Amino acid sequence: MKNILIVGPSRSGKSTLAKRIHEELGFFVLSTDKLVAVFQNAYPQLDIRLNWDRDKTTENLAPFLGHFLGTFDTSDGRGLLGYSHGDTGENRFVIEGSYFDPEIITRILKSYNCDSLKEKFILIGLLQREKNAEDFYRDFRKYDTDKDWTFHLSDEELMNVSVEAVSYNQSMFELLDRYGFDIYDTSHDREAIFDEILKKIRTDK
Repeated sequence: MKNILIVGPSRSGKSTLAKRIHEELGFFVLSTDKLVAVFQNAYPQLDIRLNWDRDKTTENLAPFLGHFLGTFDTSDGRGLLGYSHGDTGENRFVIEGSYFDPEIITRILKSYNCDSLKEKFILIGLLQREKNAEDFYRDFRKYDTDKDWTFHLSDEELMNVSVEAVSYNQSMFELLDRYGFDIYDTSHDREAIFDEILKKIRTDK
């Protein structure tokens, strides 16, 4: 079974889906948000930071992800792109996050004899294209906790974030579609969609 990449905007359900894949299928979970937080604290000079310039952070993180995935494609199968792990069965990972530049990552993976992401991974895109700005605003106010960076925003600031979320979902759809991701809209009936995804993963070899 291939390893998995889950990519999409914030609040689209990436972490929740990754948790279900871990619980039901035994995949380890890696979060690009956590990787960004590590780089932010360990190597601030690299400008890989949370809640800063999303495009720049994504661009700066991409070379690491490309080489990380490529380097772990080892001959004995213990890497992220390898499917076996000695006598213990499959070595399975799911990487989830929004800081993901498939163009840069694919270009680097070619130096590791991987011509496309789809060749090695199950590619899942989660989007919320059926929501308008008012829908995003309402959900932010309803579900935010003090752990979310949007929690303390003013009404005007949060509406600006909500307007931007609509645009970002559309631009990310175009990007993920171009690189062969299977795209799911989680605006409604999220658990049913996750059930569908898990069923497909089980049959994808």
